[in-house]
Amino acid sequence: MLVACALRIEQAALRSGGRGARGAAPPGYAVLRTGMGPRAAERALGRALAEPGLRRAAVLATGFCAGLVPGMNPGDLVVAAQTRDPRSTVTCAGTDLLAEALARAVPGRTVHTGVLTGTDHVVRGQERAHLRATGAIAVDMESAATLWTATRAGRDGTGRARPVAAVRVVVDAPEHELVRIGTVRGGISAFRVLRAVLPAFYDWHRSLLLPRR
Repeated sequence: MLVACALRIEQAALRSGGRGARGAAPPGYAVLRTGMGPRAAERALGRALAEPGLRRAAVLATGFCAGLVPGMNPGDLVVAAQTRDPRSTVTCAGTDLLAEALARAVPGRTVHTGVLTGTDHVVRGQERAHLRATGAIAVDMESAATLWTATRAGRDGTGRARPVAAVRVVVDAPEHELVRIGTVRGGISAFRVLRAVLPAFYDWHRSLLLPRR
């Protein structure tokens, strides 16, 4: 499985979370920092999936996002049922199981499931309301591009479509607009949540490997 994030701080959270006994990564797992924005995500993921050891890997996009629904709080989790941008809509695999695994991994945090939309810039003000009107519950700059690239890069070892998913931690919400990551309470809360989610990612991937009935 390839876990893709954009920012150095997201990568640091994932790596520090993986050092504990519960979060230690089994063989065959990798974390990729793509860089910020959809174009960077496409380029980095395309290169990674061309490597022999990752050509058939499941792909999970993660990191921080902006929540679009009033009542969301920093540290809430968003599990994408679909990712969407002007170019494509990608349906995610194992959404319900992933949401349940996250609820176990980070008890007390709200897990939202719905459409995660993509953009190429930071969303503010009325644009946030416009995106919510399309049915999206959260927005980020890389997930849609990451999953679109992954689905175009071939099928897994069983001949099925490559499993993809996206999980984002809310760092910016309608009532909690963020000025700069890591300098406010919301950013710190989101960082701590991102550190804790790796066991849920592993549970999701293991479930994909089980024989289908």
